[in-house]
Amino acid sequence: MSNLSFYPSSEAAARMNEFGKRGTPFFFMTDFNGDSCLVEPLDRIPAEELRFSFPGASNWNRPAETQRPERLQWRPKPQSFEAYKRSFDIVHDNLLKGNSFLTNLTCATPVETDLTLLQLFEHAEALYKVWVKGRFTCFSPEIFVRIRDGRIYSHPMKGTIDASLPDAELLLLNDRKETAEHATITDLIRNDLSQVATEVRVTRYRYLDKLRTHGGTLLQMSSEIQGLLPRDYRERLGDLFFRLLPAGSISGAPKRKTVEIIRQAETYERGFYTGVAGWFDGRNVDSAVMIRFLEQTKEGEMIFKSRGGITFMSDPRSEYEEMKQKVYVPIY
Repeated sequence: MSNLSFYPSSEAAARMNEFGKRGTPFFFMTDFNGDSCLVEPLDRIPAEELRFSFPGASNWNRPAETQRPERLQWRPKPQSFEAYKRSFDIVHDNLLKGNSFLTNLTCATPVETDLTLLQLFEHAEALYKVWVKGRFTCFSPEIFVRIRDGRIYSHPMKGTIDASLPDAELLLLNDRKETAEHATITDLIRNDLSQVATEVRVTRYRYLDKLRTHGGTLLQMSSEIQGLLPRDYRERLGDLFFRLLPAGSISGAPKRKTVEIIRQAETYERGFYTGVAGWFDGRNVDSAVMIRFLEQTKEGEMIFKSRGGITFMSDPRSEYEEMKQKVYVPIY
């Protein structure tokens, strides 16, 4: 990645502010901690090192001759339930003590696959895709924030169920734990947006989308929240974005204390997983939370990173099974 430059959050924010003020289109990407951030004009993103494909913007076009693999080898090797429960217990203990209301616990799962990172980027079906040579591929369905005509929108996703289950939609909508988790995240995102916008309100609550995967279809619950930005928001894009980070949907509430709990409980570094990637077209912004994430280690091992929201009502076995269910690729 010799042609890509990464900056700490303070420098990245300043670059975003400057490009926003000029109306210069740019791509940006941050890791979970904000320690490593990329902010470059669109014409300076080398496609041989980084490719992205978002609604309305891409620096890559799928070649006509590219064909979907006839067979897909995908063999996850999840950690044991006992190992997962050790992390879960740290989170759950803090929840019972009132240190957090919702904590997103993430896990790293080794995967045996015959797909390269680039092949996965080329064939995965997702709203937002990012490939970084030799590092990772992300195929995310989750919007972080969108800015259109001076209004900011967020669509937190919380609540998942196998769509093939009888009455799956009703089961998800009536699940007490999922309902509480979704309400907490919606309130957190509403509070986050209120830091940078006025007239913040929930405009759609608990709507369901279908996510297709190589193993079947999932139902995913989301809400829409929006607010009005100040007139000079383009001059302060970087300050605005970093004030909202890390994303509430992949940390929890209250955010600062919950991030401390996450660092105690998780047994690996998230890196760019659960960071944010996006682009600015000179006026508007679209961005994604980098979930659904396959990383390649220096030794060549493939690691899939997945997560689940934990509340005081959570059952460790159910959360463990949900975490495993999310180790998938959207190739079908």
